[in-house]
Amino acid sequence: MGYHWNWGIFWELSPEGNGTYLDMLLQGLRMTLLTAAIAWAIAFVTGSAIGVLRTLPNRFGQWIATAWIELFRNMPLLVQLFLWYFVFPDLLPASWGIWLKQLPSAAFLTSVIGIGFFMSARVAVQVSSGIEALPRGQRAAATALGLTTPQTYRYILLPMAYRIILPPLTSEMLNTIKNTSVALTIGLAELTARARAVQEFSFQVFEAFTAATLAYLAINLIATLAARWLEARVRVPGYGRA
Repeated sequence: MGYHWNWGIFWELSPEGNGTYLDMLLQGLRMTLLTAAIAWAIAFVTGSAIGVLRTLPNRFGQWIATAWIELFRNMPLLVQLFLWYFVFPDLLPASWGIWLKQLPSAAFLTSVIGIGFFMSARVAVQVSSGIEALPRGQRAAATALGLTTPQTYRYILLPMAYRIILPPLTSEMLNTIKNTSVALTIGLAELTARARAVQEFSFQVFEAFTAATLAYLAINLIATLAARWLEARVRVPGYGRA
């Protein structure tokens, strides 16, 4: 028997009793966007701090940055999510661990922290590479002007480094969005998990995952176009692509 296509499945009521199958997918899409946004904020802020530490003339700071990068970059994301979700609560005092496991949003919190830290290692490498790609004269000029090290990074090095690494940072942001799909393994009801639920309820596997695929493509296309617009707005002549 051939496959029975039914694109009208999205307008049928779901067995969950809170809307149609399309509503299920939209709920998953909202969860994906929320998870990706918070995880990316964590990755960007943490990764920037680690990237700066990696370029400081301080051996201890460089050691901390290297340890962070090697730990979170070299361990698969799925393993990290399992460690955060199943192992970490058992390492805490018993009352804390029980409280953490019983949180209604435990899967969501685990996902944003796990994905955020995982991606922060990649952001840190990009930030440190951008800083090291700048001419050494910029740091020397800042020192000659009497700027402190924090002021040098804030006003001179980081603004230029971010402009240089904006294209690879865009790729890391897209990876963050796609990595949210891994969170279904710990029970997060994001887009891929909701597409699988639609398939299990309706047995329309191709329709469910085609819709999810188109949603991911739309999200990433919008993010890419926005990043290209920002890159053109902040580009400094002589740095980056024209």
